[in-house]
Amino acid sequence: MNRIISTLGSTWDGSGVQFAIFSAHATSVDLCLFGDADEAGESRRVPLVRDGRRWHTYVPGLGPGQRYGYRVDGPWAPAAGHWFNPAKVLFDPYARAVGRPFRWDPSLWTAHDPDVEAPTPDARDSAPFAPLAAVVDPAFDWGNDRPPRTPWPDTVIYELHVKGFTALHDAIPAPLRGTYLGLASEPAIRHLVDLGVTAVELLPVHLHAGEWPLVRRGLENYWGYNTLGYFAPDHRFATGGDPARAVDEFRAMVRALHAAGLEVILDVVYNHTAEGHHLGPTLSFRGIDNASYYRPEPTYPWRYLDVTGTGNTVNVDTPEVGDLILDSLRYWVSEMHVDGFRFDLATTLARGPDGVTRPAPLFEAIERDPVLAGVKHIAEPWDVGPDGYQLGAFPAGWAEWNNRYRDTVRRFWRGDAGQLPDLATRLSGSSDLFPPADRSPHASINYVTSHDGFTLADLVSYAAKHNAANGEDNRDGEHENFSWNHGVEGATSNDAILAQRARDRRNLLLTLLVSLGTPMISAGDEVGRTQQGNNNAYCQDSDLTWTPWGPAADARLHAFTRQMLALRAGTPALRRTTFFGPTDVRWLRPEGGEMTEADWHDAGRRALGMLIDGTVLVLLNAADRDVTFVLPETAGTWELRLNTADPTATPGRPVAGVSVLLASRSSAILGYTGEYLP
Repeated sequence: MNRIISTLGSTWDGSGVQFAIFSAHATSVDLCLFGDADEAGESRRVPLVRDGRRWHTYVPGLGPGQRYGYRVDGPWAPAAGHWFNPAKVLFDPYARAVGRPFRWDPSLWTAHDPDVEAPTPDARDSAPFAPLAAVVDPAFDWGNDRPPRTPWPDTVIYELHVKGFTALHDAIPAPLRGTYLGLASEPAIRHLVDLGVTAVELLPVHLHAGEWPLVRRGLENYWGYNTLGYFAPDHRFATGGDPARAVDEFRAMVRALHAAGLEVILDVVYNHTAEGHHLGPTLSFRGIDNASYYRPEPTYPWRYLDVTGTGNTVNVDTPEVGDLILDSLRYWVSEMHVDGFRFDLATTLARGPDGVTRPAPLFEAIERDPVLAGVKHIAEPWDVGPDGYQLGAFPAGWAEWNNRYRDTVRRFWRGDAGQLPDLATRLSGSSDLFPPADRSPHASINYVTSHDGFTLADLVSYAAKHNAANGEDNRDGEHENFSWNHGVEGATSNDAILAQRARDRRNLLLTLLVSLGTPMISAGDEVGRTQQGNNNAYCQDSDLTWTPWGPAADARLHAFTRQMLALRAGTPALRRTTFFGPTDVRWLRPEGGEMTEADWHDAGRRALGMLIDGTVLVLLNAADRDVTFVLPETAGTWELRLNTADPTATPGRPVAGVSVLLASRSSAILGYTGEYLP
């Protein structure tokens, strides 16, 4: 007997399993049940019953671990956006777990000659190679798990790759390295807590599929920005790569991180899927209801409108597709206990038929949802389509990656002229981008490096990208144009060059952590992780991208980063909840006194003082010469907190005299021990 339910996917009730799937244009849907892992084909097919735009069936006697897929039939009309082909076994978009990862095979292709207006369907059966879903048991012992709910002003984000963070860590048992449980291990958590971060932002952990061009080159999509399943955790990070362990091991990881006070934020990719352009494979959405899931190119509807640079664009205007995203987000919060999301190419999710819309219906729905309203939402505020750059345009309560901050801070420390006015704005929380009427400083996710681009060590060491290992003749990756204006690329023995690079890393970290806003650190930057100049290492799953530990790690930089984060955590002036008012910050000339209009427009100036609340003095000198800073007149004493030119100096040392000599290309923080200075 069929039971109609509102929940899509597969739901075990103790006696059997309810299956439900959306397809507006299908003419029939068959559930394909698979036996053990050695069986390539189905052991049974069960037709689904149609109920409007949903299809469903109930199969008694099935339970957790059951592997399944779908065959969906309907019109083969590429010119109308329909690519139905029952020869293809399809992955359930609502699958909570992976039953079998897919393997590349020609039978996965959609059509013969798909790049013509009237292609013919590929009739090869994909069952032996298609990805399969699995029924899950939703039970899990969460114990007394509670979300940390770290306030935004206290939040420090640490962006990491689950495998890369622990793959080389000798203190973690070998079977756990590179896994969810590796990240949950005591050595990994101790590093995070001792460092002083409050949240881990995980590069995509949704099930993803690799791209055929990478497979042909013997590479794989290491980062995972190629999602296939929006509910299923990636089996790559389960112990032994076992898909059956992924769900519970992910939950165990979250439980352990929460117990240590660390939030878990997921980098989620709802803007496109792993099926790529119209020449890509049929794995799930394309075969279930292509016209509903993807935006067609208006002139050639068998192709996709591509504002993501990946071959396709998810169509959030379809109500069920918008619901898929909302249901996925709810699932990860309610069932997997995550604390927030970073939305990859978030502008795509705000697009309607006529372009970017404000307010975006999907974002309004997220804000109204009682499950989602209390978690963190972070936008990557751009895509590659028209009007794609939307920094500052996301809803109140959201935070956004601020690449303006990244670029300005890099330019200043590189030694570019005329950076002081914009630098002061970025240090102050970027109120020009996030209007104080409805946004706060924490809306700005401040960063100088991320997974995408140079690492911190490489940023200050390489004049150009070195991506030859990616197999694209060094054409891939951004031309970042942030080569440092000093030193010699590749030099490893010149002590002066190495010392300056180390100081530059400290300068960038200090600047990041004294700025108003929410700081984000890219994993491994605090221990000197290098990718040997590769600024697009998305396909490099090796020690080229993994975090170094032990003797290979930069212990001095690690100690400095810990000290800087501790200083930030203990200094309320650096964690303000509001933008600066007229008397909250004073911008100081090295010669003494406040910056004048002429000073701000002096392109040759490369040194600046920032006095916050009269108690914290930040001194920045990007000049190639030492600079003497005249200290503000006080009735108390200034004490040195940190100096990037002398990172081993004892904090709290009183400053003698009325001035401080700041070495070339260095920075310092001083604290005032007297009464508040108005």
